[in-house]
Amino acid sequence: MSAMPIDGVVKAPEYKEDLNNIIMCSDCKEFPPNLIEEFSSGDMVCTTCGLVVGDRIIDTRSEWRTFSNDDQGNDDPSRVGDGPNLMIDGDQLQTTIAFDGKNAKNLSHLQNKITQDKGSKVLLQAYRDIQSLTDSIGCGSQASNAAKHIFKLVEDNKALKGKSQEAVIAGCIFVACRQTNVPRTFRELHSLTKVSKKEIGRVFKQLESFLQKMGGEAEVVKASVFNQQYQSKGSTSAVDLCARYCSNLRFNNPVGVEHVATRLAAASATLADLAGRSPLSVAAACIYMASHLVGEPRSSKEISVVAGVSDGTVKTAYRYLYSGKDDIITKQLFPEDLPVSKLPNN
Repeated sequence: MSAMPIDGVVKAPEYKEDLNNIIMCSDCKEFPPNLIEEFSSGDMVCTTCGLVVGDRIIDTRSEWRTFSNDDQGNDDPSRVGDGPNLMIDGDQLQTTIAFDGKNAKNLSHLQNKITQDKGSKVLLQAYRDIQSLTDSIGCGSQASNAAKHIFKLVEDNKALKGKSQEAVIAGCIFVACRQTNVPRTFRELHSLTKVSKKEIGRVFKQLESFLQKMGGEAEVVKASVFNQQYQSKGSTSAVDLCARYCSNLRFNNPVGVEHVATRLAAASATLADLAGRSPLSVAAACIYMASHLVGEPRSSKEISVVAGVSDGTVKTAYRYLYSGKDDIITKQLFPEDLPVSKLPNN
């Protein structure tokens, strides 16, 4: 079909490869053709008679080779370098000199002094610390990226002056875990970073006011860590902790125990005796009661190890919970028949 003129201009038809054309050996005339591409020489050769059917063949295969760390024998099938880190300023297109041999060692030191500024070194070290800490407590990549972004906001705006980097990192992880719905307690972060709970609390308050002043702002939204404006969240409740504690206790039916424990934790807010008690102890007491109700009892000592509280604290909270069991274990909240009579007294 010929090209139709449009406004007096004839458009050439779009080129399309004709897949009906078959390359055959002119001597053998075999069908299907028995041809092989020798990319080393760039020739297409008939394997039957050796006739060169085509030359200057382009090698379209992937070049699975690398020129990095050749001296270490690493098999890294990478055709390009690392992707740019969006958390670091600059184009990041500088060349890195390999750290091998005396002369290369000196050149590497000189290049690092010239190309790497102090700010980038601080950020990179902080990102490594945040990654290792979040991995050790199983927060997930979303919380890790959120903590890194909050730390960069703090560094760029020169906020929290006078605070140690360890305390700022702990505060960033605490805020990021809350915002990504995987909350961690001050006690857990204290055991992780060795920063005092009081200091983590101070940094958290300052971080919260700092982020609220920025309004969760456009820069936070741009980084896609938060998909909405920053909003202050209440303290970690016992309901938030039940799921993680049930998972760590390795029940045969963790979903069933968690389902009962979370409803007990939500209903326990109406008990005056448990008002003001730590959510850690309340969550532990609810799991202790739920394990007996579901038929997979765990001792208070096992639960206290996972919750990070003493055995006596769990028993005290459970005693208050047991005394108010008639108010919280109702048919409306628990339509299934639970063996309440089998609950231990203490």
